[in-house]
Amino acid sequence: MADGTREYWDTRHREQDELASGGHIGLDRPGNELFYALRLGQLLTLIGDLSSPAAPLFVLDAGCGKGHFARALARCGHRVDAFDASQEAVAHAHAEDGGPRYAVAVLDEWRSPWPYDVVLCVDVLFHVLDDAEWAAGLRNLASLVRVTGRLILTDEDTPERSPRGDYVVHRPTAAYRAVIEPLGLRHTLFRPYGFRENPVGFHVFTRTR
Repeated sequence: MADGTREYWDTRHREQDELASGGHIGLDRPGNELFYALRLGQLLTLIGDLSSPAAPLFVLDAGCGKGHFARALARCGHRVDAFDASQEAVAHAHAEDGGPRYAVAVLDEWRSPWPYDVVLCVDVLFHVLDDAEWAAGLRNLASLVRVTGRLILTDEDTPERSPRGDYVVHRPTAAYRAVIEPLGLRHTLFRPYGFRENPVGFHVFTRTR
């Protein structure tokens, strides 16, 4: 991650509240409350209710920000690892505690001694501007998914690459498939957020081999 990008996110996490820093910076507090609640509800539907105290799901929240989703998933009984490139965000997440294990890392650095049932990357990848860094992170996340497990990431379902502003570039679904599917995962679902005019949604890839 470039130093300027890291500084941007550290500053944003330091200056914005726990929702706006990782949510939609253009929304007020009530708007972000709705935005988080809607995304969490859809995430829980996509992950399912297969967890139990005897056999919890292993979940990785990659690019967890201040840990809002990671804590919610831990409350639902899942065992959650979570990391973010921003030290400011992870320090806040540690202070909140709530069950997940947090660390500072970038997308292509994270290693695990076990595969995950679910790997999440919510509203992160379209903030990775460099294509090589994006692809390396994506390949690493895919490598962490167990057989029949799911990689759930978010972007638009767009046919072409679409830069927007200084820190956003949306990539086509075909680009995600070109990186991920040769690694043994199949694109099985796109579910849009359905929140106001936001065209972003959840792409689900399932490991088949």
